[in-house]
Amino acid sequence: MKKIEILKQIVKEAGTIVKKGYHANKEILHKGVVDLVTQYDVETENFLLKALKAHFPEYHLVGEESHHGGFEYQKAIYIDPIDGTTNFIHGIPHLAISLGAWEENEPIMGIVYNPILDEMFWALKGEGAYCNGVKLHVSTQNILQQSLIATGFPYAKVNAGIEYHWVIDSMSRLLPHIQDIRRLGAAAIDLCYLAQGKTEGFYEVDLKPWDVAAGILVVLEAGGKVTDLNGGSYRFGSKSIVATNGAIHQQLLAHLAKI
Repeated sequence: MKKIEILKQIVKEAGTIVKKGYHANKEILHKGVVDLVTQYDVETENFLLKALKAHFPEYHLVGEESHHGGFEYQKAIYIDPIDGTTNFIHGIPHLAISLGAWEENEPIMGIVYNPILDEMFWALKGEGAYCNGVKLHVSTQNILQQSLIATGFPYAKVNAGIEYHWVIDSMSRLLPHIQDIRRLGAAAIDLCYLAQGKTEGFYEVDLKPWDVAAGILVVLEAGGKVTDLNGGSYRFGSKSIVATNGAIHQQLLAHLAKI
């Protein structure tokens, strides 16, 4: 069986845990002022770690709830057991399990699975991006004013520091020049909706590798573009990420504040 098919099977099984938890009472803990975690985040990650270790022993496993240390390895799988935990807790169905396999700082396999809506996005380097068997391609819109842009707000916003002011400044600059902004609360889903052509762009700061490792490949394989705020290559150490259909990339960058 191909590696991507094994990953799909593992993620599908993990989805049963997330779906069970979505409809159940949850134990909610605070990792930060507004950064939440539930027992289902931990249970899902533990399941994924065990299954991935058995099938992908050559990869370093980097999970949101268990990893400590750096992020760059020659071979690694970046794991977000529930991207969109706040949505998960509030019964909002925009959430996903995200697995991104990277080798030598390049994405090679990615899966983003929303078990509530039963949407499985996946991509294999050089072989395209798909959702439930349908090949994805980014929007062809090339006018920023007619573009729908997604974003997210960093947890550091509660300190009303540089991140908070960047969020407000960027939205003030951007809103008059676009169709509208969407904030769905799960970066992995935001990237996949961009790849699906539902939006034209996405930007955010302070994301972690497990938030974007899978979605980046889905965007790239659907014909999109991913950089940092300066238009340079995106790396896991980058403060910012900007992803678009490619056609509006420079227009979007021009209206975002620097950080």
